[in-house]
Amino acid sequence: MSIEVKVPVLPESVADATIAAWHKKVGDQVHRDENLLDLETDKVVLEVPAPADGVIKEIIFAAGDVVTSGVVLAIIEEGEVTQVAAPVIETDAQGPAVRRLVAEHDIAPTEISHLAKDGRINAVDVRGFVENKATVVPGLREEKRVPMTRLRAKIAERLVQASTETAMLTTFNEVNLQAVMDLRAKYQEQFVKKHNVKLGFMSFFTKAVVEALKRFPSVNASIDGQDTVYHGYFDIGIAVSTERGLVVPVLRDADNLSLAEIELQIQDYAAKARTGKLAIEDMQGGTFTITNGGIFGSMLSTPIINPPQTGILGMHKIMDRPVAENGQVVIRPMMYLALSYDHRLVDGKESVQFLVCVKEMLEDPARFLLDL
Repeated sequence: MSIEVKVPVLPESVADATIAAWHKKVGDQVHRDENLLDLETDKVVLEVPAPADGVIKEIIFAAGDVVTSGVVLAIIEEGEVTQVAAPVIETDAQGPAVRRLVAEHDIAPTEISHLAKDGRINAVDVRGFVENKATVVPGLREEKRVPMTRLRAKIAERLVQASTETAMLTTFNEVNLQAVMDLRAKYQEQFVKKHNVKLGFMSFFTKAVVEALKRFPSVNASIDGQDTVYHGYFDIGIAVSTERGLVVPVLRDADNLSLAEIELQIQDYAAKARTGKLAIEDMQGGTFTITNGGIFGSMLSTPIINPPQTGILGMHKIMDRPVAENGQVVIRPMMYLALSYDHRLVDGKESVQFLVCVKEMLEDPARFLLDL
């Protein structure tokens, strides 16, 4: 019996998806729930599993095609899974021409087996492969043109939106992280044993940001038309870098989370991001964002606001630098901080005071416990 493989129901905010990659080809045997292909939206990658055991009889849409909910992607001939023979060169009237093309261009049949239909490769398949195959000629400068991924295109769109639709400014400060590092060194082993996760820097920064947002609510607000929307909750976006681009999962109600809960959620989000498992709901909303370019070695940057938010905190590389303390020059682990903000809603005074508050919280973490 033939079974249709359809595009799953896409989330409400997603109109269509692009086929990122097929993991199977015509003639391949598949097992129920085995991933057949990846669908890429402008936010997440969705896997499409096989609905039953069988053999792929037909693939209707190729990688790069745009599809919508419910569209038939492929046909599976249901049945007992057996060993499937590898695709062969077509042996009908076109057979000699196909063999000649393959030989002329030094192509192994396995290179184009993904194009085979009913286990065969025809001349059209070979010519198309040759035309699209990048050929490197000695002495020439190679170029490669590839379409943007949906995620990269969406990132580009939002960055342009932020730069053209907001009055974005950035203010800077530096923070002495000695106290945080001392706490981590003293309690790391106990923390890991109790919570099964390392005590990182991001939980401290999240706590510091939440406390600062409580004091300066305009940095936690957004603009909606002619209205200012003040959020009575603290959903903090944590920027995570992946091979596909930057994604920003959100820590909901971060003010109610402990350091351990923050670290566990970030660890879970990072694992999902690396494997393309982040759901759209993981990234929706957010009232403020934290991004850490320091993990890549950045010393200083001006992060771009994530609309419609009005602020984003940029963390940077921790460097041992000489600083003055009590009239003495000492070496301390220092980090530059950057706050980009929308000047339409946040005044310069507020932005500076917000960043000073973050700095003070981090330099004296006891404030978290004493609510100071």
